[in-house]
Parts: sequence; structure tokens; C-alpha cells
Amino acid sequence: MTLANEPLATLPSLLVEPLVRSALVEDLGRAGDITTTSIVPASARARAVIAARQPGVVAGIDCARIAFGLLDPAVEITVHRPDGSRVAAGDTVATVAGPARALLTAERVALNFLCHLSGIATATASLVDAARGHRARITCTRKTTPGLRALEKQAVRAGGGVSHRFGLDDGVLIKDNHIEAVGGIDVAVARARQAIGHMVKIEVEVDTLAQLEVALTAAVDAVLLDNMTPAMLVDAVAMIRGRAVSEASGRITRDTVAAVAASGVDIISAGWITHSAAALDLGLDFQKG
Repeated sequence: MTLANEPLATLPSLLVEPLVRSALVEDLGRAGDITTTSIVPASARARAVIAARQPGVVAGIDCARIAFGLLDPAVEITVHRPDGSRVAAGDTVATVAGPARALLTAERVALNFLCHLSGIATATASLVDAARGHRARITCTRKTTPGLRALEKQAVRAGGGVSHRFGLDDGVLIKDNHIEAVGGIDVAVARARQAIGHMVKIEVEVDTLAQLEVALTAAVDAVLLDNMTPAMLVDAVAMIRGRAVSEASGRITRDTVAAVAASGVDIISAGWITHSAAALDLGLDFQKG
């Protein structure tokens, strides 16, 4: 089953292909796969199964598909568990068939993407599950692997989460150092509002309820409630009274997320689901015959 009611929309190949191509170029080096080309005949064909070795949520299937296809367009991949699917240990995620050389040479790059992105989806799903029953949505941050942000944020969506800002250019987030640099929340918000277009929202990070009151007086669109206890978050939500989107952030774990969600916040953001999620163990094994 998938985590969403509708199939997960895929990223355009135009965005994904260059990332996968770059990874293959890095792996092939100056002379290509000298192991495979030395011992496997060019005419050899094979069939392999990509299977889960532990439970989790799948993400990165398109990366795997592109990796094999770039090595040889004759490779055929059949997807049994698309992105967003929950899998148990032993479940077949996909089968791959075609020229054996292409399967062997693309294997590591395909699995690198698939295991890493599935790990992010699995970590995200663990928070989504723990917060279930409350209004809060789980979101990632900009704490992503350089160059892989689009893929990692897509993996968060596969796990049932949503994306925070994609980059510095699609939303104003005034943080503590911004406030310190200009001398106050009200000054920072006024300057931002004067500079941005009408479609851009403004969020302010606050550490105290006194700062929250200043931000609300400035009529910001969202407030980031940083490192607040669940009890303090309850007070903050009561102060906000729907006047701004409330986001809890800081030290969010599987053990704490339920209490944070119970406070009534709208959003819970966690950087670790992209920068520190453990890879999901997936393997590719050739089938005899």
C-alpha cells in the first residue's frame, strides 16, 4: 500500500537524469567497469531482483530506472513497489532484465540512490506514523545533501511528509541571526515586507512567548517555534489562535514527535530526516537460469 491516496507524482526526468548520469560518470572513472567487461561476454543476458532486506518505505525508483537505462536502453525494469510503498523484509521492489553488463555496472549507483532515498522516506514515515491523529504535518528542511535536494525532498513526500522552503528564494524565514543583525523582529519583518512580492510569505523564528507576541503583532504568515517544550507549545498555539501557521522545530525525534503534535501545531519540521536518515537495506540479486 502507498502512504497517499493518490500515486506519488514523479520528478521530471530532466531534473533526475543529470544527477544519475553524474554518479555513473564518477563510478565509471577513466576506463569504465574493467571487472565486468573483462569477465562477462557482451552477449550475456541476465535477470535480477531488487528486494527489501528490512521493512521500510520505497523511494528512488526512477533513479534506479534511469541508471540502468543510461548503461543500456535494452534493460527492462518492472516496478512492483513504486515510491511511497511500504515493504517488508523479503518483498520484491523491482525486477531488472537485459544485458548482464549493464545490470552489473549500474547496480551500485542504482542501489546507492534507492537505499539512501528509501531511508529518508522510511524516517519520514516513522514521524508521520507517530504524529497520526493530530493536525500536524511533518516537513523537511534545507538540511539536505548538496546537489540532491530535489531527490531528497521527493523522498520525504514518498514517506508522507511535505517540503519546507526548497531554497532561499521561495520564502522569507527570519531567524535569530537575522534578528540580531538588524536589531529586532519588527524591523526585520518591515524590511522584508517592503522588499518582497505579494506572493511571498514571511515566517519568523521565535524562542520565547514574548518574541512570539512581537511576531504576531507584525502580522507574519508563520512562526517557527524553536526548541520549545510541549507545554510551551500549547501556550504558543493558544496565543496564535489561528492568526499564523505554527511550526515546531528543534530536537524532534520519534519519541518526542507525538507530544509535539498533541500541542496543536500545524507543522513539525525535522532536519535529520534528510541529513541523518539511515539507508534502507535493499539488495540486487541475479536469478539463476
